[in-house]
Amino acid sequence: MSASRIKHKVNHVSLVVDKSGSMRQHEGQLVRVVDEFVKGLQEESDRLGHETRISLYAFDHEVQNLVWDMDVKHLPSLKGLYAVENGATALIESAVKSIDDLKNIWEGYGEHSFLQVVVTDGEENASGYSESGQMHTRMGGSRGKTVLRKWIDRIHGAMDDLPDHWTSAILVPNSLAKRTAQEYGFPAGNIAIWDADSSKGVEEAIGTVKKAATSFLRGREQGVRGTRNLFTMGQDLSTAEVKSTLDALDSGTYVLVPVDEQAPIRDFVTGAGHPYKTGCAFYELSKREKIQGTKQLAVAEKDPATGQMTGKVFSGPAARRLLGLPSSETTVKPGENPSYTVFVQSTSVNRKLVPGTNVLVML
Repeated sequence: MSASRIKHKVNHVSLVVDKSGSMRQHEGQLVRVVDEFVKGLQEESDRLGHETRISLYAFDHEVQNLVWDMDVKHLPSLKGLYAVENGATALIESAVKSIDDLKNIWEGYGEHSFLQVVVTDGEENASGYSESGQMHTRMGGSRGKTVLRKWIDRIHGAMDDLPDHWTSAILVPNSLAKRTAQEYGFPAGNIAIWDADSSKGVEEAIGTVKKAATSFLRGREQGVRGTRNLFTMGQDLSTAEVKSTLDALDSGTYVLVPVDEQAPIRDFVTGAGHPYKTGCAFYELSKREKIQGTKQLAVAEKDPATGQMTGKVFSGPAARRLLGLPSSETTVKPGENPSYTVFVQSTSVNRKLVPGTNVLVML
């Protein structure tokens, strides 16, 4: 009598967090951001029946492993594990070490995926300190440039060699750091900006990382083992989840209207022959937006072959959870999904509509 082997999904997550001197004022905020990310992994892993294992690295001018491939359910709070030092920022070296270490994990059985998330408030200035005992920014001249070039080449090599079931992402403090991260090889859709200097920015970062955790694990259910769009929204929507979780709206209760020129949303709706009242119109999510916690969401079905709307729309109280949004305000960027388009409720009469998109009007 033969036995059937259990087929299971295993996720290996590596968190790489900055503990350099500039992080001192952000220490408490970072603990909150990381703890919420871990909580998101725990909750979604339980819901989906995945095994999720986590490693934790902290870095200043040196890189230290704090936790290695532990069941995420058993990871305590970052508080007590993480302490800011007065060191510099070996950003590249920490990312490379995390990738190199994860490559030692055996993948013989089970379906494995790997996710690395780096969190920093600064820029590279010290990779190679462990070898030379000196920051490359203080070496001066050609020697310092040579050391930095070597580490840039190493992270390019590490990123370029990542298999399709690996995802590498990073949270950075500003647009300049985002461009630098792209130069290192992080995909644009896997880079998010966090503002550690304001409570609002920290709340946004929490929303971003929890959504990322949810999106990554849900993508696994659809056979997506790696992504270049971790911090975008809607790319992981599946037909099964949409139709089982959301309500199909009656076709007589709404209309989808194409936008052919820029116009304020109220003028556009009334100009199309429909009465306007606050909250009746939903704009198509087509660019980076801040979405308040009170806004309703809807998704419209598309024909994957043509990209054209089929006319079917789904919505309901569960839409925010399905899209991985918190109940507070958060900033999102739309992801590419061949079957669905996300619409966001507008409570403004002057929102400028984007030509080439659509407006969902509730009648």
